Amino acid sequence: MMMQETASRPSLVLPRLARQGDQAEPGFRAVAEETAVALTYGRSTHAVMMASPIALEDLGLGFSLTEGLIGSPAEMLSLEVVPRPAGIEVQMEVAEACSEVLARRRRRMAGPLGCGLCGIESLEEAGRNLPPVTAGTTLPHAEISAAMEALSAAQALHRETRAVHAAGFWQPGRGLTLLREDVGRHNALDKLAGALARQGQPAGAGALLLTSRVSVEMVQKAAMIGAPLLVAVSAPTALAVRVAESCGITLIALARGTACEIFTHPDRVC
Repeated sequence: MMMQETASRPSLVLPRLARQGDQAEPGFRAVAEETAVALTYGRSTHAVMMASPIALEDLGLGFSLTEGLIGSPAEMLSLEVVPRPAGIEVQMEVAEACSEVLARRRRRMAGPLGCGLCGIESLEEAGRNLPPVTAGTTLPHAEISAAMEALSAAQALHRETRAVHAAGFWQPGRGLTLLREDVGRHNALDKLAGALARQGQPAGAGALLLTSRVSVEMVQKAAMIGAPLLVAVSAPTALAVRVAESCGITLIALARGTACEIFTHPDRVC
């Protein structure tokens, strides 16, 4: 798999006027950058989304994996990030065997940050079949709070801007080994999935950590990369719980301090 790296500024320092009561104070604040990112396969645009302009190689690969457009990183033949006047294009070439899947899952849309299912072409696609998650990785209960504390401490861009989500990968006994941030929670998880694949870290060996609520598409993406444990700071939706139960994912939510709530497959928490 050939990739061309790129970098861009994830935040800007802008002037602002702070008001409190009758007091006004001029100053500056770092704000998160977002830009239109087009994901293209063989010169055809598959999706356009607003994203933080960093780790876009991870985003392209991760999106391809979590959406089932490719079955493994080996099917990503090339990936190049190309700046355009109106945004950034992630140009990808995939194996010929993936062309039928791409044709079925074509998205002709600009996806808003909060919706991971916009642009699918039928109701049936919203409930796509997922591979069973069978990894037997367990997570000590005491490590859940440590994992979420480590995730928060590692969020450099959020600490600077207070405006982005994060997805992290925690390996029991090893700690937080990867983290990606983005203005969109789905993008953050896709970036993490891509980073795991690029570094050869199997998602089945640890837990995915999220700073957001758990909607069904987050569970779907976790299942597509074989992640057995999903830990989030906020609550899940009912559909997310049902899907996690059916595909074999241990869903842990409302993980704050030493408290958490385990909704599915509690046997992986020891």
